[in-house]
Amino acid sequence: MSDERSTLTISSRPLWMIRIGRELPRYMLWALASAGLLASARFAIAPPRPAAPRASAATPPADRSAEGFATLFARRYLSWDSAAPVADQRALEGFAGPGLEPGAGLQLPVSGRQRVEWAEVVQQREPAFGAHVYTIAAQTDTAGLLYLTVSVRRGADGRLMLAGYPAFVGPPASAPATSLAGGREVTDSGLLTVMQRALRNYLAGAVSELDADLTPGAQVSLPARPLALMAVQRLDWSPGGGSVVATLQAKDPSGAQFTLAYEVDVVQLAGRWEISAVQVSPDA
Repeated sequence: MSDERSTLTISSRPLWMIRIGRELPRYMLWALASAGLLASARFAIAPPRPAAPRASAATPPADRSAEGFATLFARRYLSWDSAAPVADQRALEGFAGPGLEPGAGLQLPVSGRQRVEWAEVVQQREPAFGAHVYTIAAQTDTAGLLYLTVSVRRGADGRLMLAGYPAFVGPPASAPATSLAGGREVTDSGLLTVMQRALRNYLAGAVSELDADLTPGAQVSLPARPLALMAVQRLDWSPGGGSVVATLQAKDPSGAQFTLAYEVDVVQLAGRWEISAVQVSPDA
């Protein structure tokens, strides 16, 4: 029968290691708590803010010179008289140049004439840096309302030039107006009275009477043609408050009637409602 005995091994460790092993969980708990407090303080002092939205690549910065160049070309391209073809071709010579056919490829019919009553840019896109494609709406006296795209670019010396032939296109996408969801209706009798009186004086151009309802220093730009207030249909608070949207009916001296909407900034001073702006800021 063998004699089995237990073996006892004794090892020594430095005292500082024993203390660290015993105190380490408590130190870790303190560190986590401190980190949480610091994070809370950082959010309270300087909360994170959403990043500013980036400008849409589909909306290039406006180039007024290029817009005017494209509009002028559209007016000359769409204005012609078959009885004077040479004059019309000369009007387009400065645009076509050696890169395009004479007259930008326009060949007039054997008879007739066309004039542009008005033309303006209604849409643009930028297919490449320095290049613009403008959609021009042009009202003509014979063909009616036409939409023409004109491609424009700048040369190495900065001068404007056509980047290709024009194209007849359809209008920009649009849809009928939907029902207008009004805000909270104005029920304050004092404000209703002031709005009714001020709008009547504003539309009529009665400056002295209107001044009585304006805040000190308020600047208001009156309509160029006086209008007579027929009825205020509705007064609603704007979503942000501080202004009232007035839907009203008015008529001009000829008898034509209009349904109009005005946003009117209002403030209450010493219990009395006063007006600080009507629809536009003339000094903005």
